[in-house]
Amino acid sequence: MSGPVPPRILATPEAAAWIERLRAQHGDLMFHQSGGCCDGSAPMCFVAGEFRVGGQDVLLGRLTGDTPVWIGAAQFEYWRHTQVTIDVVPGRGAGMSLEAPHGVRFVIRSRVFTDEEAAALAEAGDPPRGDAVPENGERAITRE
Repeated sequence: MSGPVPPRILATPEAAAWIERLRAQHGDLMFHQSGGCCDGSAPMCFVAGEFRVGGQDVLLGRLTGDTPVWIGAAQFEYWRHTQVTIDVVPGRGAGMSLEAPHGVRFVIRSRVFTDEEAAALAEAGDPPRGDAVPENGERAITRE
């Protein structure tokens, strides 16, 4: 039997403060991380339900205030061996993420899981996909 299952997603204290600030302004939030071009490699923050989660999106976990963090399945396969941390830095990304007008942008930092953590995660099984975790009372779309 392996040790405790480590979280796949974390937020720095600075990012958590921005998430709370944006929640106070916009209501419930969600993140999506894809592997696309442009700002597709940056975590995008949306009002909950504003971005439709697909059946192949993977729920990495939840951050402060129960904010779900989703990642595209292909990107998850690349990153499954890493613990992802959302951070915030000065500057403006080119995307539609909610923090952009405030002169900051969310970024990803990561570290490779230890062998023990990887074993615990393997024993726990893969995280749920979008078709198994409806958000805000809506069904996720299924991409074929």
